Amino acid sequence: MFEELFTINSHPEPISPIRPRKGVIIGAGQVGMACAYSMLIQDCFDELILQDLATEKVEGEVMDLAHGVPFISPTTIKAGTVADVGKNADIIIITAGSNQKEGETRLDLVGRNVKIFKGLIGDIVEHCPNAILLIVTNPVDIMTYVTLKLSGFPSSRVLGSGTVLDSGRFRSLLAQKLNLDPRSIHAYIIGEHGDSEVPVWSKVNVAGMRICAEDAKSGAEACDAELGEIFNQVKNAAYEIIQRKGYTSYGIGLGVTEIVKAILRDQNRVMTVSSFVNDLYGIKNICLSLPTIVNRQGATKIINLPLSKIEEEKLQHSAKVLREVFESVEL
Repeated sequence: MFEELFTINSHPEPISPIRPRKGVIIGAGQVGMACAYSMLIQDCFDELILQDLATEKVEGEVMDLAHGVPFISPTTIKAGTVADVGKNADIIIITAGSNQKEGETRLDLVGRNVKIFKGLIGDIVEHCPNAILLIVTNPVDIMTYVTLKLSGFPSSRVLGSGTVLDSGRFRSLLAQKLNLDPRSIHAYIIGEHGDSEVPVWSKVNVAGMRICAEDAKSGAEACDAELGEIFNQVKNAAYEIIQRKGYTSYGIGLGVTEIVKAILRDQNRVMTVSSFVNDLYGIKNICLSLPTIVNRQGATKIINLPLSKIEEEKLQHSAKVLREVFESVEL
């Protein structure tokens, strides 16, 4: 009955070699769906697959999103797994895992989430051997390193969302204080995405002008008490949000979308993603966040950011915290 709607071209052109952009989100909880919605409305993929053990829920999420497609750029949305409809995806985004509860640190989640990843990574390696793996599950630095070890992928193709959100929170709060657009502020949080993270006060600047003068205290603490309080708000933001609404979702969804765009559009963008660090700042064989160039190959180069002595010591402490946790993991 629909044939009359179309005129068939009897001499079609050969199929274009351009391959549709394909992504998979594993985990359709609050974070996974915030990522899905953000990436959908920003036209990141031509085909987006949602995978979750709660199959009925994920089917409902797909239906809901699909009903909004007429209002955005066309995207095919499906429920399924990497083994059936997710084969040969460009990017696999893993948000699956146990939720951080009120009073828990991100590192408290390790044992539960390592078990989940052991059941996921094998299928990904088999069906998407050329994909870039983007880890969002907490504790993200540990889970990125676990994924690297379980997958055997090149380190550039396994990265975590790291302190991208923390750096965003840092810039947002500084912008409110200075009455500026957050995009006009250069400021980084490095190290663990968690309690040992490090603010790089020595490099915080607006239009090249440092907020804190370069002196003996630079990097030890903010040059102003009110600015120092801003870092405390950044570090404790997740706890405050979880106490009020039970989870965080929107900020990380937008942050993950920026990482995905940097990959798919080959932007060579500097972002504080979590990636494999070996022999830098005296740190070896662990994943943590440093300013890193992100492009179509993944996390390709780490910026050798000059740090103050105290900042470097704090970064080494952060790496030590992560190393001690990883040594307790059984793979």
